[in-house]
Amino acid sequence: MGRLLQSLFFWIVVRPIVLIVLGLNVRHRERLPAGGPAIMVANHNSHLDTVVMMTLFSTRLLSHLRPIAAADYFLRNRLIAWFATTIIGIIPIERTGQAPDADPFAPVHAALEAGDIVILFPEGTRGEPEQLGVFKSGIAHLAKRHPDVPVVPVFMHGLGKALPKGSIVPVPFYCDVFVGEPLFGLEDHREFMVGLTTRMQAIAGEGKFAVWD
Repeated sequence: MGRLLQSLFFWIVVRPIVLIVLGLNVRHRERLPAGGPAIMVANHNSHLDTVVMMTLFSTRLLSHLRPIAAADYFLRNRLIAWFATTIIGIIPIERTGQAPDADPFAPVHAALEAGDIVILFPEGTRGEPEQLGVFKSGIAHLAKRHPDVPVVPVFMHGLGKALPKGSIVPVPFYCDVFVGEPLFGLEDHREFMVGLTTRMQAIAGEGKFAVWD
């Protein structure tokens, strides 16, 4: 039942918004992984970011798309928790209250080992429209743990204006998605972060409109 409801939600609600209201333009779609495991890394400006990322893939992969999200925010009440876990399929991550030796990414490791495609926003929170904040180093640790899993950078432009913070109804705004070349985990975390940032800058620069912190 959960998969059916998820499919109906994306076909009836999400895809019409993405195709009609946003007029989404995807560049370098051929760089998207055909299946999992894979890690998708994107900038974060809007609540639309997650569902737009999910619509980039074939509907046959929908149940294998697993956005990482904060448990304290998305599990704060039963209704939101049901929607986030059943319809969106999030992997809830505990940001506080864990034992010192606990690995907050344990469920993410399990998802990748199961062949899922994980969606991650390394800035950790929504920023200002089209501004890219500093990526947190957790992505480097995750990639190092799974060195054979491709990490695919994605830059999204326009979603922060289509549905900015504090808004609940999207407004028409032409949006672009740029898919970058994949990279893989390294022993040196700093080298990996430099590589990821370089790839993100390259695809954002294609549109000649990115504003950087």
